[in-house]
Amino acid sequence: MVDMDLSQPPFTLLDDSGRERVVRGVDLLYFSRDEIILDAGQPGEFMYIIHKGEIAELDPHAPSDQARIAHYTAGDLFGAISILKGTSRYRFKVEQESLCYAMPRSLFEHLCCDYPAFAEFFRRGLAQKTRLLAERRAESGVNMAGFMLARVSACMRAPLIVESTTSIAAAVNRLNESHADSLLVGNNGRFGVVTKTDLLNALVMEGATQARPVVTIAHFELVSAGPDQYLFEALVQMTRHQVARVVVVERDLPVGVVELTDVLSYFSSRSYMVSLELEQAGDLEALARASARLPALVQALMAQGIKLRFVMDLLAALNGRIVDKAYQFLIDPRYRVQSCLLVMGSEGRGEQILKTDQDNALIVADDSDWPDRAMAMQRFTETLYTLGYPPCPGNIMVSNPAWVDSESGWRRTVSRWVERRDEASLMNLAIMLDARGVAGDTRLLDRLREYLFDSCSHDELLLSYLARAALHFAAPLTLFGTLKKPRHGIDIKKGGIFPIVHGVRTLALECRIDETSTLARLAALAEQGRLEADFAADLGEALALFIELRLKQQLTRLDGRQNSDEPNLVVVQALSSLERDLLRQALHIVKDFQQRLTHRFHLEY
Repeated sequence: MVDMDLSQPPFTLLDDSGRERVVRGVDLLYFSRDEIILDAGQPGEFMYIIHKGEIAELDPHAPSDQARIAHYTAGDLFGAISILKGTSRYRFKVEQESLCYAMPRSLFEHLCCDYPAFAEFFRRGLAQKTRLLAERRAESGVNMAGFMLARVSACMRAPLIVESTTSIAAAVNRLNESHADSLLVGNNGRFGVVTKTDLLNALVMEGATQARPVVTIAHFELVSAGPDQYLFEALVQMTRHQVARVVVVERDLPVGVVELTDVLSYFSSRSYMVSLELEQAGDLEALARASARLPALVQALMAQGIKLRFVMDLLAALNGRIVDKAYQFLIDPRYRVQSCLLVMGSEGRGEQILKTDQDNALIVADDSDWPDRAMAMQRFTETLYTLGYPPCPGNIMVSNPAWVDSESGWRRTVSRWVERRDEASLMNLAIMLDARGVAGDTRLLDRLREYLFDSCSHDELLLSYLARAALHFAAPLTLFGTLKKPRHGIDIKKGGIFPIVHGVRTLALECRIDETSTLARLAALAEQGRLEADFAADLGEALALFIELRLKQQLTRLDGRQNSDEPNLVVVQALSSLERDLLRQALHIVKDFQQRLTHRFHLEY
């Protein structure tokens, strides 16, 4: 009998009896340096689990500088795919003296037959395996019951619905009787919402009579959610649309209402009160206090095991509200309606979880008369700094006149970038493609985006220049697992995040996709048939994995547990065997994506 660690997948998919069969059925084998354990084309006879040492996976048909495609170390396993497919596609060569547990083919096949989940593990794509990682976190004692599992139906209250002929006076009486803050008005199959504030404004500010039909003040553009959606998603919707309630709709009919106070009371932890604090902030000082709590909110959400996509959605909405409110506090209303404030880069894509640096710009209406605009933008940049947004090292901020212009001026700038096609111009085009309007008149950005699409989407040469940047950094598979010292690691931003983000951005430009989020762009590309749905899902999961690993490094530095100035470096040895497997698979997906870009845009890779 041997002493094996069976606490990691895929062995956690076996029961006690299955794990006992593993322990009794494997042998511990020694392999010397440079020994080939399994060669390309050789039948798969064993699945190997590394106890100690290092094994390289090599492609014997590739050029020598590209032959090394993966690296395995203690806790990793290999050889299972060779059994499932009959022969090995690659060569597995010992780089450091190794001890490996060898599971015979017959035992592996019997376990696959007796435990379908065990067999499925080896056939799963990245998207399925990352779900397994989330499940393991839940099983390890992480409390996910709050945000992750709560559904809208658990928090909604019954809707108060009145007829379109109901008067304002009758509506007020119904609200008082029901102790509700809002009601729904039915009108020709549509439903509008009326709040107590709407009623007060109508009576006091507009001078409406009590007999006036309440339908005349109803808002029919509802922010809605389904009863089976996560309650967390409802909170994101409220934050993004700046509303205090969502209407719960099922089969096109309202079945409930969820108020912001209901959501926040459901989640009793103070960490989840940031959204309410932001809405209640009446000055810059209060806004700064709420903004300062975002890092703690991120830590709380990650500790609870919340799915990263939800965290990104919420933080993008919260950051957008902070910037919007700061703009409201600082800029006179007459100038706000003549301009559109943009956030760009990772913030524009909704992928900036912790505040890194400012990336913003301003579009001003052509007929705008704003004499002290430069001073106002300098003050705005300084205010964002006090709110926790560091200055941009590249000076891409509204305090820089190069990033503030009229609508027609921006069109001329875009045309100049397209014409020049040098490195700086291409980078600026990429930055502008990710722009998202967070304050002012967003129609200014909508028109500029259309002009950008018209200028670029059919320009094959420009698209190829843009796509080439996604190949600048090769997926760091040749470095995987070979770095010994804690200060070393894989640069996950260069080798993982950037190739996906920029490659998808280029395809989105070609297809005139309005979305700025990489995940939303992937969904649109799959819907248009430009990417297979499964591959798009795996690309999305790879990106989420890279961002999560990077976020963990950033949170470690935030806690003072790491002094590294390289927040993008991921130390492979610090990961679990499942995380290493996911990272290895994700980097392969990046390499595959880069090869697809090479083929599509006729590039050299």
